[in-house]
Order: sequence, then structure tokens, then C-alpha cells
Amino acid sequence: MSRPPLHWSCLHQCGACCRLAPAERQEALEALSDDQQTIYLEMVGEDGWCRHFDQGGRRCRIYEDRPDFCRVSGLAELFALPAEEVNEFAIDCCRQQIRSVHGGRSLELRKFERLIRSPQDADD
Repeated sequence: MSRPPLHWSCLHQCGACCRLAPAERQEALEALSDDQQTIYLEMVGEDGWCRHFDQGGRRCRIYEDRPDFCRVSGLAELFALPAEEVNEFAIDCCRQQIRSVHGGRSLELRKFERLIRSPQDADD
């Protein structure tokens, strides 16, 4: 019996991707253009979290207007990925970031694993 395909989707109120600490995300930072790097670094707060992340509500305060590098749809161009690889790449990135921020046994990671296994439209 084959497993159904996984579908990337954003886990609301997770915020792992909003942990921008450049020392922890060097590979992502290096993939950005000079202009994008400037924007990225301006977004980093003293604690390493994005200045636009509402930690109490665990949500992005500029979600609709966030930079392209904060969007999964921008991954293909940013990392020169073929479109068919973006879903798997996004899933792997999220898993890694959620483990790093919340832990490998966290409720957020368990919720994400359930979410990507349920058929639904992907969020960006």
C-alpha cells in the first residue's frame, strides 16, 4: 500500500520561520540577493525573531505584505528549484526550522506532520 503524497501547508500560529537569527540561518541568508539581505537583516530583532512577528499571538503582523523570501512561492526562484521540487523542499525546510525552534518532539512538529498528510490547498 503506497502512502498518499505530502502537501506543504503553513502551520498557523507556529512562527518557526519567523526566527530569523542570521547565525542560525546562514544558508538562507546567503541565498538572498544583496537587496533581500538588507531587508532580511533589518527585520531581525535583538532577540533573533522577526520584528513583525507577534510572539503573543504567534502570527505575522505583515503577512499580506511580507517580502518574497518569506513566501514558499519564492523558494523556486530563490534556490533555483524546478517547480516539482518546491513542495518537498518546503516540507523539509519547515521540518528543520520547526525542530530547531520548537524541538523534535514538539506539538508544533506533530501538528505540521498531520497537516502535510491531510489533503488540502497549500497556503503561502
